[in-house]
Amino acid sequence: MSIGNSPEDERPLQDVSEEARTPVGRALRQARIAAGLTVDDVSNATRVRIAIVHAIEADDFDACGGAVYARGHIRTLAKAVQVDPDPLLAQYDAEHGGRPAPTPAAPLFEAERIRPERRGPNWTAAMVAAIVAVVGFVGFTAVKGGDGDSGKDQVAEGATTATSKPASPTPTGSKPADEKPEPSDSAIAAAPQDKVTVRVSAVDGHSWISAKDHNGRMLFDGLLKKGDSKTFQDSSKVNLILGDAGAIQLYVNGKKINDDFRPGAVERLTYTKGDPEVG
Repeated sequence: MSIGNSPEDERPLQDVSEEARTPVGRALRQARIAAGLTVDDVSNATRVRIAIVHAIEADDFDACGGAVYARGHIRTLAKAVQVDPDPLLAQYDAEHGGRPAPTPAAPLFEAERIRPERRGPNWTAAMVAAIVAVVGFVGFTAVKGGDGDSGKDQVAEGATTATSKPASPTPTGSKPADEKPEPSDSAIAAAPQDKVTVRVSAVDGHSWISAKDHNGRMLFDGLLKKGDSKTFQDSSKVNLILGDAGAIQLYVNGKKINDDFRPGAVERLTYTKGDPEVG
């Protein structure tokens, strides 16, 4: 009888760290149950559809529409069930090939270019030129007339004529040349009325955004950092998806949208030429 290690003891130890790791969706589900919340509660609090919540908890992220939106949903759901989203996002990136790189913005339809304002005739300059001509004529008459009484009479008459000559009238309804229009709240306030123009500004943080035109063509899909703005324009419709709607300020057709978006909430929005009056 020999004493030593059995064959089973000589087998290499297995690395169970990957097997023991709880999937992202299951971790979110366990946190929701621990918080005493239902799927309906989470959907109402985050505005994420019930079907997407169920899919994420089953570790099916295809329903999110892409890695950008999946990361936004994970962050939103994690905050709703009061868990730290960063470890879950890191695990998601490790399992799905890392964080996606932002795509370059599609060319816009020169939405930032404002049409020049037509101005009327410069009546102030014309008045100044007329006054200068009259004064010059009076001075010339005074020098030519000499010291005689007739010269003095000419000067007096010329001065009276210059004083009594009415200035060129300012046309009714025209603006003086130095009067400037007050600046609007948005750089796109002068956008053409036959198109829909949407300006997206990250004022309270950064957010992933996606914008498409009425044909479904991608205008932009990437990260908008705090302080950055993007303007999109189309002939009939602009579709938006905001990864963190609470950080975004919207101007549609030159008017500010005052919807109370929640921080971390994912919003899907569509604007047309009639907005914001029609919704």
